[in-house]
Amino acid sequence: MQTLIVVDKPSDWPLDLPDVLVVSARDYLNQPLFREMPATKVFNLCKCYRYQSTGYYVSLLAEARGHAPLPSVSTIQDMKSQAVIKLASGDLQRQIDKDLAPIRNSSFVLSVYFGRNLAKRYDRLAGLLFEYFKAPFLRAHFVWNENNGGSWHLVHVGPIAAAAVPEDHRPFAIKAAADYLAGRKRALPRRSPRRFDLAILYGGDETPPSNERAIERFIKAADRRGMHAEVIRKEDFNHLPEFDGLWIRETTSVNHHTYKFAQRGEAEGLVVIDDPESIVRCTNKVYLTELMNHQRIRIPRTLIVSRSNLHHVGRELGFPCIVKQPDSSFSQGVLKVVDEGMLKIVADTMFEKSELLLAQEYIPTSYDWRIGLIDRKPVFACKYHMAHKHWQITKKTRGGKFLGGRVETLALDTVPADVMATAVRAANAIGDGLYGVDLKEHNGLAYVMEVNDNPNIDAGYEDTILKDELYDIITGVFMNRIEARKQRKSA
Repeated sequence: MQTLIVVDKPSDWPLDLPDVLVVSARDYLNQPLFREMPATKVFNLCKCYRYQSTGYYVSLLAEARGHAPLPSVSTIQDMKSQAVIKLASGDLQRQIDKDLAPIRNSSFVLSVYFGRNLAKRYDRLAGLLFEYFKAPFLRAHFVWNENNGGSWHLVHVGPIAAAAVPEDHRPFAIKAAADYLAGRKRALPRRSPRRFDLAILYGGDETPPSNERAIERFIKAADRRGMHAEVIRKEDFNHLPEFDGLWIRETTSVNHHTYKFAQRGEAEGLVVIDDPESIVRCTNKVYLTELMNHQRIRIPRTLIVSRSNLHHVGRELGFPCIVKQPDSSFSQGVLKVVDEGMLKIVADTMFEKSELLLAQEYIPTSYDWRIGLIDRKPVFACKYHMAHKHWQITKKTRGGKFLGGRVETLALDTVPADVMATAVRAANAIGDGLYGVDLKEHNGLAYVMEVNDNPNIDAGYEDTILKDELYDIITGVFMNRIEARKQRKSA
């Protein structure tokens, strides 16, 4: 297996390791060689993992390419989450108290290099932190709390870039990397759920993926399955550990409370839909493009755009074409541009938020297909017709309201074979959660436009064919997964 160390500049990692290739982040993101490289470990030592930064995209596209990045995008988000840090502090409290007991200062910083610290007495704690926040180099910040007799608490975890490793730490850091590449590993047990209830996160969204009647039917379906389901709100975050399952029915985003709920739920051992990995993968269209290309799933001609190749868009795709913000949703952050001048204006604005954008050929159709799947099986099929006198299925009025086109729900056996097969392949490339695959038909072929991690399920629309059976299927997946986890726990 090929191993890459990805840094902002190759000079940030001056020493060679056997069978390890040091590459710049820009080359990893843009060079075709790395897109096609199979079975690759990617150690991401960029200086910044901020959302949609270069370091963030290194890990995100590594996952799309089937590579194994350290840190993963989920780990990057975990390091930003106070909820996850608080959980880690609680889980590791005994080791923290033991190792930091001799320290007389009110704060302490521990540098962790592939699970090790220069001072051998902190090796156990460093290893546990590495298993919780699996990043090559990281710093953990602890503070002393005088309350209840006094104790140490983990309050912040952040990455250390290759260029930021102190000179006197570098030989140790490189040796730790070499040792890790030789196969040094540890394991940390995860928490298990305590009760048998289903939480439905709902109510804090202007355009929720389910209407109130659908939520009522989910609750009734859960009751038929022998589960208690209740709606929770954003402010119920601290009550999440009381449940066995979390069903997110708000529009998800990585920099949003929905993602924090998914993270917390998974850390507490709940069955979570949408799970954090699906949210990360589906909400970023750059990732989806890389993934679909890697899996050889048909998509419109698409160009991943940086500032350096923006001038290629018109030549390769022509005009009009579509420019997308990577984390756009509900047809927002998706614009049709008609010439070079408009492209530059739109791109300049979008580059303020993201290092990479997406440009895609424009395929005019009167409707989009939406195939809904859960647990790798199709459960509904719709044609979403374009909004009146608009090129998208929804449009936003000057008053801020969203208007949609007609929704036509069809029996699964009436869906064209290529549309169905392509949708199943696309969803299965993401995972086994609940997904809505959007496709266009053009010249007899199906093209994947995107994969949504929280597709609409509205009473009177997506449930027109299956009716209550649709809700029974979804709650049944929760039931089966919760029971399977309980069986593993008792085994």
